[in-house]
Amino acid sequence: MSVLAVGLSHRTADVDLLERVAVPAEKTDKVLADLLQCANISEAILVSTCNRVEIYAVVEAFHGGLSDVVDVLSRHSGQPTASLYRHLYVHYAGAAVEHLFTVAAGLDSMVVGEAQILGQVRSSYNIAREQGTVGRVLHELTQKALRVGKRAHSETDLDQAGGSVVSEALSDAESVLNGLAGRKALVVGAGSMGGLSVAALKRVEIGEVVIANRSRANGSRLANTLVEDGIPATAVGLENLEQHIADADVVVSCTGAVTAVIRQAHILKRDKPLVICDLGLPRDVEHGVSDIADVTVVDLESLQRRLADAPSGQGAAWAARIVAEEVQAYLAAQRSAEVTPTVTALRRRAAEVVDSELLRLDSKLPDLDGAVRDELARTVRRVVDKLLHTPTVRVKQLAANPAGAGYADALRELFALDPAKPDAITKSHVDGEL
Repeated sequence: MSVLAVGLSHRTADVDLLERVAVPAEKTDKVLADLLQCANISEAILVSTCNRVEIYAVVEAFHGGLSDVVDVLSRHSGQPTASLYRHLYVHYAGAAVEHLFTVAAGLDSMVVGEAQILGQVRSSYNIAREQGTVGRVLHELTQKALRVGKRAHSETDLDQAGGSVVSEALSDAESVLNGLAGRKALVVGAGSMGGLSVAALKRVEIGEVVIANRSRANGSRLANTLVEDGIPATAVGLENLEQHIADADVVVSCTGAVTAVIRQAHILKRDKPLVICDLGLPRDVEHGVSDIADVTVVDLESLQRRLADAPSGQGAAWAARIVAEEVQAYLAAQRSAEVTPTVTALRRRAAEVVDSELLRLDSKLPDLDGAVRDELARTVRRVVDKLLHTPTVRVKQLAANPAGAGYADALRELFALDPAKPDAITKSHVDGEL
């Protein structure tokens, strides 16, 4: 069984397709359940963000697993499988590990180096674990990916720019409005992206913020963080949205809603410019709003175009080296671990042979002195341990190399080991860990 990564992102699909394939939070459980109903899939994690939809699955076979994943995405999104295949990227085994580590480090993001993806991967893992779709393989892989992401940020200067999709959108808004300091902002949505938006608005010295959210309690929580820093802020519901938009200079919308939240009817006649940052996937802003006079819409599509050729800097190159190093170490450890059950079975076979011969000795020499018998037993066991030590250590070292996949098979063949025994050992080991 191996890990399969299937997805589409800002690199392979336009925003129109991404928003059709995006999985709303309330549907994540259903998609995960559908994945685990597939014949070839035993574990699954879904990562759905503002610029990517990815599934990581443990599969019995590559082609069967890929077909299962794409079928689930097709049923969920309503897109034909043939259309999806044109935009999907697929990574298998070691390449899937490398891709997840790269994603966790922020190197595959629209804004290279953004740290928010770490929290999104962690959240995706937690949801999948709560749904029971994570087993030993994806647990270990995801935890390692999160550590790699943290290392990439702590050991490089990826964080120096402080970039994120939110900050880049607000940068465009600043250009249109000649600065945001002292202006009034409306944030629609109080989830994780809403929290990022509030933090980014503080950094640009916004003058006042209104937070509109279905749940006023969540909006109040964000508003309080601004008030504590001396920035006037209030929380409101989604009613009277047109009046709140009319009062604002900049709107940041990131609700995660399935349909548009900000419509043309919400935009009243204006006597000053308005910038709306639509960070929702699917889009929060209705098509046509950007055609209204004095209204500029900054969305994921416009950000994608602007950032497509943005330089990544030395920090990204340094982080890429860290990822490569961590991928090599992870795969070596996995290959070495795969031979461990066979080594255990070999030592168990050797112990059985020693016990059998000692029983045979007891039957032939029933009057043998007990102390002598114990010394003989210790001697025989030492001889066997010494004979096995070098080959068992060496086989683990050899198996850790990329070309070392066949050493466990060779051991089983040479010593006539029962393949069922290592499997049983592996199962008990896994059950104990989880």
